[in-house]
Amino acid sequence: MASPNVLELTDATYDETVAKSPVLLVDFWAPWCGPCKMIAPVIDEIANELVGSVTVAKVNVDETPAVAQANRITAIPSLFIYKNGTLVERSTGLASKGALLEKLKAL
Repeated sequence: MASPNVLELTDATYDETVAKSPVLLVDFWAPWCGPCKMIAPVIDEIANELVGSVTVAKVNVDETPAVAQANRITAIPSLFIYKNGTLVERSTGLASKGALLEKLKAL
């Protein structure tokens, strides 16, 4: 079950969410992606642990093609970390919870 603390972003809400979030973790994913399913619980745990300090969001690349294209998503899962609207970290593939928490808490 997905965390209620994870936003589902769309083509209409992506830019506004990036702009207004002091720290934002975005998970680009698709329902058919095995590694995306593997990292989903980690994303949910981070969202629950960092409520109030980090905004956590997901972008379904099948449903938001404009956002996926604009961000040059060629492989998923892709994780983006923004600080005050600026992309500060971009990674593709699985990432450990510890590594993600370390990066987010350093911001």
